[in-house]
Amino acid sequence: MANVRLERRLSAIVAADVAGYSRLIAADEEGTLGQFKAHMATLVEPGISEHHGRIVKTAGDGMLIEFPSVVAAVRCAVDVQRGMAERNAAIAPDKRIEFRIGIHVGDIVVEKDDIFGDGVNVAARLESLADPGGIRVSARVQEDAEGRLDVGFVDEGLQQLKNIARPVRVFRVALDPDSVLSDAQPIAPSMPVSTTEMPSIAVLPFQNLSTDPEQDFFADGMVDDIIVGLSRYRSLFVIARNSSFTYKGRAVDVKQVGRELNARYVLEGSVRKAGNRVRISCQLVDAASAVHLWADRFEGDLEDIFDLQDSVSTSVVGALMPQLRQAEINRARHKPTGSLDAHISYMRGIASFHTWSKDGMETALKHLRRAIELDPDYSAPYGLVVSCHVVRKAAGWMADPEADIAETRRLAATAEQVGHDDCFALSSSGFAIANLLGELDKGLELIDRGLALNPNAALCLAQSAYVRVWLGEPDLAILQLQRAMRNSPVDTLTFSMQNGMAFAHFIAGRDDEALVWAEKALQRNPIVIPAIRIAAASSAMLGRSFDATKYLSLLRQLDPGLRVSNLGERVPLRRPQDLERLGEGLRKAGLPE
Repeated sequence: MANVRLERRLSAIVAADVAGYSRLIAADEEGTLGQFKAHMATLVEPGISEHHGRIVKTAGDGMLIEFPSVVAAVRCAVDVQRGMAERNAAIAPDKRIEFRIGIHVGDIVVEKDDIFGDGVNVAARLESLADPGGIRVSARVQEDAEGRLDVGFVDEGLQQLKNIARPVRVFRVALDPDSVLSDAQPIAPSMPVSTTEMPSIAVLPFQNLSTDPEQDFFADGMVDDIIVGLSRYRSLFVIARNSSFTYKGRAVDVKQVGRELNARYVLEGSVRKAGNRVRISCQLVDAASAVHLWADRFEGDLEDIFDLQDSVSTSVVGALMPQLRQAEINRARHKPTGSLDAHISYMRGIASFHTWSKDGMETALKHLRRAIELDPDYSAPYGLVVSCHVVRKAAGWMADPEADIAETRRLAATAEQVGHDDCFALSSSGFAIANLLGELDKGLELIDRGLALNPNAALCLAQSAYVRVWLGEPDLAILQLQRAMRNSPVDTLTFSMQNGMAFAHFIAGRDDEALVWAEKALQRNPIVIPAIRIAAASSAMLGRSFDATKYLSLLRQLDPGLRVSNLGERVPLRRPQDLERLGEGLRKAGLPE
């Protein structure tokens, strides 16, 4: 069949039909057909054309439509449903024509002008779940459309669809986005309480009001410490640092920030450092109304910097949650170090680390080693030092792998003792132990201890997910990564979380899902070697030889020493079948033995 070809559509597949069509026809066949044709001619077909869709086929009251992008498909569906709602406003409920719409993205088989396959089947099953006048979409569609349209998405969980082998996560499109907060459900039973049930806060980067622009690192480091301080309160949902810092240097609308980060409150502030004096000004804002709830100013000497930061944290919590136990407030006042110079070195290390460059990692290591030298009992630098080594391994920047591994082993052992109450030091050390040393059980133990201290930490959740993948527990890893991306929705590390999703789906045998997530990661960071590996392997397993060759060529440029035989040195997979599957995919893509 030369006219049949298998191809993966990144555009959306839309299935639609009329709810209760048989009943309407039985009651008034001529009137129903007339209304249906009128709606199609004046609303539906013009909308499809406007958004560059193609009606593949129609069958009575149903139709199958293909769009060039997910956003175009959802926008068209929303326009149709809103238009139908207006047209039906004056019509009796039992006489209304109301569409049900399902949208999915997936592989399809094309034969002449028709399309078949799981992508079509899933869209049809989603349409059958939709309410009259409603839209149901898959998680793939929600992921691409979230935040780009004036609608909300309500998670309805994993659902087993008829004749579809794997459960599909289903989302309801809320045409009134303001209804989402009252309707939203937790993503999974293991998730913490949703942000509608507990106070959620985003701490935006503080303005540096000093005359020296190099003092930005000081202001950023102060915000980092405030975020950590607030995260210690288990009854407070704190948006991760990597998400809130995407607003650095931008004029922001707190209402928009609240919507984009799913935060109920926003903390803004400024730092002025002159000589040995520091002044911190803060204001707490209700993100929904933009009403200022609290504002204060804190002044002191540099030697009092930790007291000032703790005053900010406890004042914010006091404004939000006066019922917190005094014991928890006291715990948030714990000073991380008595050495101001060590803390400044650590803050400089953070600033260099977040450049995500080879030189930045080298500079970060210099500052962090200095911080440890100044105060060996200061836990925070330990976690960041070993994280530098992890990044250097993933990017192929290790000049002396044996030295990096030896330093990781030494510092991780110290971090376990010094940072026994520091979730990030414990979790990052555990992740480095698992990644660089291959000691998965020991690494996961430390990560779990970090999560016990702060169950909301997106970084810790993502680190745990990676180790779960290496242990052969991909479905648990996916749940943790979903939580991590929810807790930090615009994280600078989103590409790493997406890569984790790709690896988890690949290990689970879901090559189509793996390729989608790997390509999402590469759209954000096109030289992430682990994502390129999965993209090459999953493309090959799907029979997509062109893509497999493309990704393998890039992979061999970035990692010329990679062979099927030394894959285990790159990825610490516990189960032999997982390593064999990855090797099989890359072998099919053309990687030498």
